[in-house]
Amino acid sequence: MLTIGRLASYAGVTIRAVRHYHQIGLLPEPERDASGYRTYDATAVVRLIRIRTLAEAGVPLSRVRELLDADPATFAAATTEIDHQLRAQIRALQEHRRRIARLRDGDTLAVPAEVVDYLDRLRAAGVPPVAVEGERDGWILMAARWPEAIPMMMADKVAQLDNPQLVQFYRLIGRIAENWQDDELLHETADLMAEMFAQAEAAGELQMQKEVTPDPAFVRLMDSFADAAHPVVGRLRRLVADRGWTGWTVIEKRRP
Repeated sequence: MLTIGRLASYAGVTIRAVRHYHQIGLLPEPERDASGYRTYDATAVVRLIRIRTLAEAGVPLSRVRELLDADPATFAAATTEIDHQLRAQIRALQEHRRRIARLRDGDTLAVPAEVVDYLDRLRAAGVPPVAVEGERDGWILMAARWPEAIPMMMADKVAQLDNPQLVQFYRLIGRIAENWQDDELLHETADLMAEMFAQAEAAGELQMQKEVTPDPAFVRLMDSFADAAHPVVGRLRRLVADRGWTGWTVIEKRRP
């Protein structure tokens, strides 16, 4: 007869594991000897080894009892099902690893691949880092609220990069961030923005922008986020309003 320590040693598990298996009903508790100690026989060793083997293979403990007592056909079906579950878990873990790898670059945090590509294009076009970071933070919110619209939005944004006015706008924003009390620079930027908004309205882009962002409360949240990012945003919005346009996330022609 074996003590619990010897049983654990033979089966390659810990005493704590043996007690846990007793507690959850996988390993029947044996009779106690005259001194009150549990004593085990070879049958317990075999069952414990089978439990350990199944657990190490990835079988959940909640399924181990079922497999221990199963006939060959049931055992085969159950292990096939468990294998499918493990494969799904592995795929999920691999996806987590890919996401962690992408997080090494801060721009990839909480934004989809289309946005990351767009930010890379902004850098390649010479857009200052401060402007790229502002875009990134705004798209984090947009992607969280309207993930299904991101591919279409990004396709439009990438196409707009062919417009030298947009690149010039981002460069002006970069200059303003360094010297945001330069009134001449602010007025130049507001003039450019008003011109771009007029072109966008003529092309129907402003109406499409409203259609893909149909939540006014969230649009106001986005605007407040931009306002809080830098004092210059509020000044620019006032200057642009003087030129007939309101909004920041969604642009509208100012009513007379």
